[in-house]
Amino acid sequence: MIGKLTGTLLDKSPPEVLVDCHGVGYEVLVPMSTFYNLPGVGEAVSLLTQFIVREDAQILYGFATAPERQTFRELIKVSGVGPRTALAILSGIGVSDLAQAVTLQEGARLVKVPGIGKKTAERLLLELKGKLGADIGVRPQVASEAQADILQALLALGYNDKEAAAALKALPADVGVSEGIKLALKALAR
Repeated sequence: MIGKLTGTLLDKSPPEVLVDCHGVGYEVLVPMSTFYNLPGVGEAVSLLTQFIVREDAQILYGFATAPERQTFRELIKVSGVGPRTALAILSGIGVSDLAQAVTLQEGARLVKVPGIGKKTAERLLLELKGKLGADIGVRPQVASEAQADILQALLALGYNDKEAAAALKALPADVGVSEGIKLALKALAR
């Protein structure tokens, strides 16, 4: 119905903004990632929107980017996740971080978002798998076959790409697989 608003930003008070479009003021709820990138009050603003109609309300949600809006649309399709929860997820974890968490099946990253419990995180991981840019999680570069094996072991143990890459950098170049895993685990335990 309403896909985009372009106008003047009249007011901003998280998570709501007021956008004047030719004399009509639209109240729009936005995630914090969009809110932080808004221009100052009185300046021109353009937001992609999602219009949600319920029995008791008609609410407009706004987004700075198309991937943000698409992720919101995927989130509200998940059983038990409404627009407010989807907005909280986008505010608590960025689109690329969410896609990476889903790709790597890291429920612990989702549980850190306020309002997301263990069961909801598991449901999100299950229902969003393959829907949020599966190629976003880029693997760290490895110099040798042994480092590739160490990396795979760390990822299998539940460490994310960033942690595993940091542990790999701290290892000597000629280290063996078993010794490298031990040293990497010691480094990650600190």
